[in-house]
Amino acid sequence: MTDLLALVAVARERSFTRAAAQMGVSQSALSQTIRGLEDRLGIRLLTRTTRSVSTTEAGERLIRAAAPRLEEIESELAALSDLRDKPAGTVRITCSENAADTVVWPKLAAGLAGFPDIKVELYIDHGFTDIAAERFDAGVRLGESLEKDMIAVRIGPDVRLVTVGSAGYFSRTPRPETPQDLIRHNCINLRLATLGGLYAWEFEKDSRAQRVRVDGQLTFNTIRSLVTAAVAGYGIAFVPEDSVSEHLAHGTLIEVLSEWCPPTSGFHLYYPSRRQNSPAFQTVVELLRHRK
Repeated sequence: MTDLLALVAVARERSFTRAAAQMGVSQSALSQTIRGLEDRLGIRLLTRTTRSVSTTEAGERLIRAAAPRLEEIESELAALSDLRDKPAGTVRITCSENAADTVVWPKLAAGLAGFPDIKVELYIDHGFTDIAAERFDAGVRLGESLEKDMIAVRIGPDVRLVTVGSAGYFSRTPRPETPQDLIRHNCINLRLATLGGLYAWEFEKDSRAQRVRVDGQLTFNTIRSLVTAAVAGYGIAFVPEDSVSEHLAHGTLIEVLSEWCPPTSGFHLYYPSRRQNSPAFQTVVELLRHRK
């Protein structure tokens, strides 16, 4: 491409001296570039005299074909420079439904209108997506499940997963007193699509952790569906506290095993590298960043 640009510059200026100055190179370097192009093609492209430079028929034909394409390329390169200097372009983020509803979308809704040239694509996924392989700019996970080689930016407060069931359900079945008691209950499961398995419920008390694989009549792949089924009395669900706060306040759901459900590190935006992130991406990161 450089040699074609050199040819077009010389042809337009009809002078190696002026073309070299325009391109910021020496006259001898420019002359060598043109000569190398002619040698590679096996045909003379310019006629040189002591007073002027003009194109041969072959040179004119090549310039007519190449110049418009070179202008398109230069235009695109200029557009890319604009993207580097101002917040514009598309940012793709993968996150869970709960993260989108409680953190990501509320923050974007509050600030994104001020950046009309930024487009954001949110992809809802409850598994652990490989953001590099799937060509996402970033993903959202709870802090405790972040990979160590990722850059992480906290975007939300600490969260609690709570164990809940309806008053109607507990009127038929004794409330569990320990996580192991859940094995005897009808529990509503969450299936993680990426991992393919059922989520094992994780509890902790006095620095002692327990993982319980529960069973029940219903399995869903969204938190919203788990909550709906729990409210309907179909069993016990293990869900983020903010997804059931209104139900807990109104008594349509009752929390159990609260002492086994301490807060955990909240949602973080994660991405592979700090290098050469676009202004659009950097703007989205700042819109999402958690501020106490």
